[in-house]
Amino acid sequence: MPRVLLIEDHQTVREGLRLALSRQGHTVDAVESGELGLERLRSCAADVVVLDLMLPGMDGFEVTRRIRAGGDLPIIMLTARNDDMDVVAGLEAGADDYVVKPVQARVLEARIRAVLRRGGGGRPVEAAERYGDLAIDRGSLVVSKGDSPVGLAPTELRLLLELSAAPGRVFSRQQLLEAVWEHGYLGDSRLVDACVQRLRAKIEDEPANPVFVQTVRGFGYRFGPL
Repeated sequence: MPRVLLIEDHQTVREGLRLALSRQGHTVDAVESGELGLERLRSCAADVVVLDLMLPGMDGFEVTRRIRAGGDLPIIMLTARNDDMDVVAGLEAGADDYVVKPVQARVLEARIRAVLRRGGGGRPVEAAERYGDLAIDRGSLVVSKGDSPVGLAPTELRLLLELSAAPGRVFSRQQLLEAVWEHGYLGDSRLVDACVQRLRAKIEDEPANPVFVQTVRGFGYRFGPL
């Protein structure tokens, strides 16, 4: 079972989630601050981080940025309220998904399983697909730009795989939410938009004028060039 690093300053919430996830079979490392969370990451092989945004001292936004700067570990953020600015800032910092408090353990467990599945799921092919200087190897799940590998978080990789599987096809945000985030309900389109923004920053020469991940105004996104 995946190992979870839980960073939550509220003792009751932290202990409740630790117990609930442990009953599901997870090994859970639970700490109360961002500083302790980053320290724990250096000594434990966590598979996913569940992170409260409103932490004392170093807040969840800064913790997210530091984790993301060092690798592609999946991050699910917890927010005490469905605040637009908090959610957007957390997603832009690099979080893969979010859950609004009070958290139902079964919902969090489903989100953990979904975010961990995003590191795979590509369709095997014999050779890497090439689009200009962008290469996508679905078999090894490696993306390269020029001669250099591109470090993509699991959600960014799954989004690119989904879009590039059908070049030119327009995907609505809801279709991408269901395929990438596995949200089978009317999910939050900001998840898609923030992930597209992060993906463009890594694979586009000019993120403001994208060639590969194009916006179709009023509909969604498509993979180019056509």
